[in-house]
Amino acid sequence: MQVADAIVVGGGPAGSTCAWKLRKAGLDVLVLDRAAFPRPKLCAGWVTPEAMADLELEPNDYPLSFMTFDELHLHWKMFTAKPKSRQHSIRRFEFDEFLLQRAGATVLQHKVREIHRDGGDYILDDKFRCKYLVGAGGTACPVYRTLFHDSNPHSSALQTATYEQEFAYEWEEPTCHLWFFDDGLPGYAWYVPKANGYINVGLGGMAEQLKQQGSNVRDYWGKFVDKLRKRGLVRCDQYNPTGYSYFLRGTVDAVSDRNAYIVGDSVGLATRDMCEGIGPAIKSGLLAARAIATGEEYSVAGIDKISGGGLPSKLLERRFAGAP
Repeated sequence: MQVADAIVVGGGPAGSTCAWKLRKAGLDVLVLDRAAFPRPKLCAGWVTPEAMADLELEPNDYPLSFMTFDELHLHWKMFTAKPKSRQHSIRRFEFDEFLLQRAGATVLQHKVREIHRDGGDYILDDKFRCKYLVGAGGTACPVYRTLFHDSNPHSSALQTATYEQEFAYEWEEPTCHLWFFDDGLPGYAWYVPKANGYINVGLGGMAEQLKQQGSNVRDYWGKFVDKLRKRGLVRCDQYNPTGYSYFLRGTVDAVSDRNAYIVGDSVGLATRDMCEGIGPAIKSGLLAARAIATGEEYSVAGIDKISGGGLPSKLLERRFAGAP
């Protein structure tokens, strides 16, 4: 049986950040992920300056695909705004691999199926033992499912469904565009150019609201890509989008139990106005690592629930999350 001080289940930004800080604190850390890295990962790849600061990364220190936007183009019906807002785009398969390698932990490809306690330790699949266990495996995280589902169930009203594609494309428009609530979509669509000739385009919608409308997010794809073509943003003859699901921030009552912790999408921390998940995931990984290393209480209460501020964010939160 392989033994480590801490096992992190999931090697995405939340898991790798937690492993990185635990290694800095002197713990022996094992990261288990069902995929081999680098692995494909659907994501618009929007990274905030705050997230880069949490990672202690300067943009010039990141050696892979990286692009900066100094303003966003936001579209809501006939209204367009161009707020000054510095944001970055990355390619997730590169970004996640970089962070995982930087963590300096042992990484194994393994799909965790069974977890049980043994005294003060955790046993995973009768193959791995640890004192500290961190669930960073996303929406379907086995640590969340086994130890936290009953005490911290996800709200179906906060489930987001996405449909997107990232592909090589010599884009001409170097700006991030977001369209809100087009054609009745209870969500938004995006155009995110990336460095070195790649682009990510996609749709995201609130799953329960889509169901109430008798539709799904795929139903909006045709009109969306037609809009991209008419605006001269993307001219593509054949798309092959795929989808995934995650949860916006809800009431989070239990994120730790004895020496087990959940972080990132295992908790459901994406912001309630812009559905942004990378920044909150990274911050939760830092907080969990600090709790393990110092004995402090682990709480996600201080992680922002919204990405922006003021009336626009309040309106978006109301439409997405049903906030009063």
